[in-house]
Amino acid sequence: MNVIELKRALKQLRLGGVADVLETRLQQAQAEPMAPIDLISCLVSDELTRRGDRLLERRRKAAGFRNLHTLDSFDFNFNKKMNRSIVFDLATGNFVARHEDALFLGPPGTGKSHLSQAIGMAVIQQGYRVLYRETHTLLSDIAEATLDGTRKQLMELLSTIPLLIIDDLGMRKLPPTAAEDLLEIVMRRYEPAHCSPPTDRLKTGASYSAIRQPSLQCSIDFCITATS
Repeated sequence: MNVIELKRALKQLRLGGVADVLETRLQQAQAEPMAPIDLISCLVSDELTRRGDRLLERRRKAAGFRNLHTLDSFDFNFNKKMNRSIVFDLATGNFVARHEDALFLGPPGTGKSHLSQAIGMAVIQQGYRVLYRETHTLLSDIAEATLDGTRKQLMELLSTIPLLIIDDLGMRKLPPTAAEDLLEIVMRRYEPAHCSPPTDRLKTGASYSAIRQPSLQCSIDFCITATS
């Protein structure tokens, strides 16, 4: 089997990462030279890296971010009251594992949407699935799902996604069913039914507050940005 045939076989086996770098790695093995086990290790590592990158890209697209913001592009200097340590702690994704919630509160233009999406991007890097929706878009999705008979599937997704980010709450006039729809999402994310949403707030600054309720092992994390 020559290199062309080998690459074709690798792609049939869905080892595209190996196929893409095969010739380069073979040249490297001849130039260095490399032991067979080292060559195989490099090829396996290349495949794992490719699969990891593709998984992250799929999750970023599935999240539906409005902008691909990162913390690197956020200007902390414009808001001196911002608690940077808490922001970066959220970016580690530990609050997701602890089943804690986060609320970003403040007037328009204070960076709430930027931070929520940047944290969402960082949480994806930690291996979690994330879903981002503006409030009006989320409610529109629910209304459409109700009409086409897919509401149950959508609500299941909204209640099980590890991190749900609902942005721009209060920025637009909402339909009459908004309160009921949002309450259903919250209650589903705090199943079983006897669990109550947390009420203890930890004040941490002008534009961020964290809601913590570690005892709710059944809950999944919920991140909202809203106007105050």
